[in-house]
Amino acid sequence: MSLPEAYVTSTVENGIAVVEFFHPSSNSLPAAILRQLGDAIAALNGSAEAKVIVLRSAGEKAFCAGASFDELVAINDAAGGLAFFSGFAHVINAIRTSDKLVIGRVQGKAVGGGVGLASAVDYCIAKSDASIKLSELAVGIGPFVVGPAVERKVGAGPFAQLAIDATEWRSAQWAYDRGLYAELYDTTEALDAAVLKLATRLANSSPETQLDLKRIFWQGTEHWDTLLTERAGISGRLVLSDFTRNAIAAFKSK
Repeated sequence: MSLPEAYVTSTVENGIAVVEFFHPSSNSLPAAILRQLGDAIAALNGSAEAKVIVLRSAGEKAFCAGASFDELVAINDAAGGLAFFSGFAHVINAIRTSDKLVIGRVQGKAVGGGVGLASAVDYCIAKSDASIKLSELAVGIGPFVVGPAVERKVGAGPFAQLAIDATEWRSAQWAYDRGLYAELYDTTEALDAAVLKLATRLANSSPETQLDLKRIFWQGTEHWDTLLTERAGISGRLVLSDFTRNAIAAFKSK
């Protein structure tokens, strides 16, 4: 049986834009999905129909497994590495510069770049078993691109804990206590009800006020277009190392 194909969709109903992504490998993020995801969010700028954005992934298990290991091992030069990791910068900056508030719906575990997505949204609602892990150091690349978003949300100390202790999961409660998750729910049904309730309320609130609030929330990040690209260059260089290639090969062979 062939695996279902990866996709990104964007729909708008009752003022709520839902941007959904899927990949058969635990919702991992290859370059094409990253590009489509950032483009889908950016395309909603200026939309009179969409008042608020919900970012979600498909399925009931992992929210996002982070960077696609298949694409990481295929990178063969620094330019290719920069291009790949710039995809994460594209998505984070699309959320940051969106003229709408973005709600994250996290139904399962988030790893690496998935933690970056959960950190970048303006308000994140998760299931109580949606644990997180910044695994990048374990494979030698470090959470350089997503790091500013994670640190902005949880603080420097907790970010360092996640980045350094890269093989250990942190519980959803840990993420909630540090501000990454705003609400936790035990079931998918309760999670979806909470997301819909907040999104509906925002869709019927003042868009001008929400935009002004968003600008205040993100004040001081105006340099991220440059910063995240520079960080992508670091990861793009490190992914070429023998350490990283061996670590990814070892992980894929498990």
